[in-house]
Amino acid sequence: MTAPRFASPLRAVLFGSILLGVSGCGGSFFGGEEKAPIETRPPEQIFTEAQEELADDNPRVAARMFDEIERLYPYSDLAKRAMLMSAFASYEAAEYDTAITAAERYIGFYPSDERTDYARYLVAQSYYEQIVDVGRDQGVTEEALKALRELIARHPKSDYTDDARLKLDTALDQLAGKEMTVGRYYLKRGDYLAAINRFKTVVKQYDTTSHVQEALHRLVEANLALGLVDEAKSAGAVLGHNYAGSDWYTASYDMLTDSGAVVGGDKDAWYSRAYRQVIKGEWL
Repeated sequence: MTAPRFASPLRAVLFGSILLGVSGCGGSFFGGEEKAPIETRPPEQIFTEAQEELADDNPRVAARMFDEIERLYPYSDLAKRAMLMSAFASYEAAEYDTAITAAERYIGFYPSDERTDYARYLVAQSYYEQIVDVGRDQGVTEEALKALRELIARHPKSDYTDDARLKLDTALDQLAGKEMTVGRYYLKRGDYLAAINRFKTVVKQYDTTSHVQEALHRLVEANLALGLVDEAKSAGAVLGHNYAGSDWYTASYDMLTDSGAVVGGDKDAWYSRAYRQVIKGEWL
């Protein structure tokens, strides 16, 4: 999976805020003439040149130049801005670990700054960009989830929170997909208890994702395979109650009738009666 890049309006917000008061400085330094050693250049010149490198699609060079401002002029007005711009440039260069480190440094130095929400967004986005398919380890997805939740909790009114919420849903769906992949593997092998535990995790922890319907159906399947008829019927009832028109419920009902767990009757009437007998949370 490859997460989407920053939407252009968000990028515009970054440049509009961080570069305020800098644009126009040092414009005469871009020409064919050889530049002086970076140690001799004023911070405004370095910042503007780094900005130009970003515009020319050289984010790695830009990141190093922003770092030089902090190194050479640690107490200048531009050092603070350069720290965040270095994180952004590293992100643009797909050097996500470096971007995370730089953004977290900014948060550490300026926890209450007006741009700290963007620094947290950079951390979350850098993890999010590294999310891989569900067949691989999902450690980075967990980190993305943690960073997104922190951004939403600490900055509920931020310009980046709506996008963070969308990405949070995607990250949750990814983790649920991983559980489903492992659960299907156990189910295919006949390791029904292990499969049930995975499908329960999806229903309990990722109940807002697109995988819940299948997880409930697989609980019907796995419990019937173990002869746990009441548990299978309960899972089917919950599936029917919440997703009565879905193909997964139809498949579960057919499975229950084929096994003799449910004898005849209308499938809608069955799940309604069965669900009333199930105390929410105890059917699992």
